[in-house]
Amino acid sequence: MNYTTSHTGKPHRFMPPLSDFQTKEKKHHTQQVVSVPAYLEEKYWWAYVRPQAIAFWDHEWMVNLILLGNMAKLRDRALDALGSPIAGRTLQIACVYGDFSVRLAERLAANGSLDIVDVVPDQLENARRKLSPTVPVRLTQRDATCLTKFDDATYEQVILFFLLHEMPADVRERTLREALRVLKPGGKLVIVDFHKPFAWNPFRYLYPPMFRLLEPFALDMWRESIEQWLPKDFVAAEITQETLFGGLYQKLVIRKRMGHLSQ
Repeated sequence: MNYTTSHTGKPHRFMPPLSDFQTKEKKHHTQQVVSVPAYLEEKYWWAYVRPQAIAFWDHEWMVNLILLGNMAKLRDRALDALGSPIAGRTLQIACVYGDFSVRLAERLAANGSLDIVDVVPDQLENARRKLSPTVPVRLTQRDATCLTKFDDATYEQVILFFLLHEMPADVRERTLREALRVLKPGGKLVIVDFHKPFAWNPFRYLYPPMFRLLEPFALDMWRESIEQWLPKDFVAAEITQETLFGGLYQKLVIRKRMGHLSQ
């Protein structure tokens, strides 16, 4: 999940009117070229897909509460791993709610650019409204498992911020394969997501019921390491991992070895 500040304009206590959310400039409307996956429609309609859901959850304080007050820390750890400033070409896969995209765009170096892909057109429109029109950002509607028209070895860095836990295992594997395919040799894939907490962390026992109810694929992140879903033929130059908040979250930086052009 990527997170955001609240809507501009007149504040609303809980959910802005749907008409406010759906207001878009026609010339910027994101063309839908691929369908939204069935698992996303079925499992996450309440959070990411429906316009009413996007409007309801599009509040920084709400998502920060879900992340137990750790949103800024996790966001900044991911951005720091990408660089300061962030040079070259960067790909963000999934932009849910848009705030991370805004902070990422603010860190771009003078020679930097940002491509954002998401499978939900309304999520891209939501992010577009928050991004400055002067920053070099391109938004494209694509499925993370099939980044058609994105060439091999295109990006210096790719970021997956709280995305993998929302995917079934086969989708997770294909997403990682595509992320590594478009990454340049020597480039880095940065992943921030959930992780199995240490035994002393009380959330080790409190989170599973919530995951089973709302995040049906998230417990995979507790059972397996992310490295298990990397392509079998992929050999990394380096993999570094950091855990945070008693092991509840993890940051993984995967460096692609030189000479490894594609998967």
